[in-house]
Amino acid sequence: MARRWSLTITPTERIGRIVVGAAAITAGIVLLFQSPGLGVAALEVLLILAGLDLAVTGAWGHCPACALSRIDT
Repeated sequence: MARRWSLTITPTERIGRIVVGAAAITAGIVLLFQSPGLGVAALEVLLILAGLDLAVTGAWGHCPACALSRIDT
């Protein structure tokens, strides 16, 4: 039997994570195509990855960092 993760973030936070994550992904992609150099491109890839993290944890409703720190929302 598969183990289900518990929800560790509130519905309001879930929506916020998805919205901010989508904005970060969009901004990162737009900026990546205008990137003047490799160092800047690396930072833009990190922005995209951070946005993906926010969007995925918002969609799943489970934040591993919150679970580890035992933050109860």
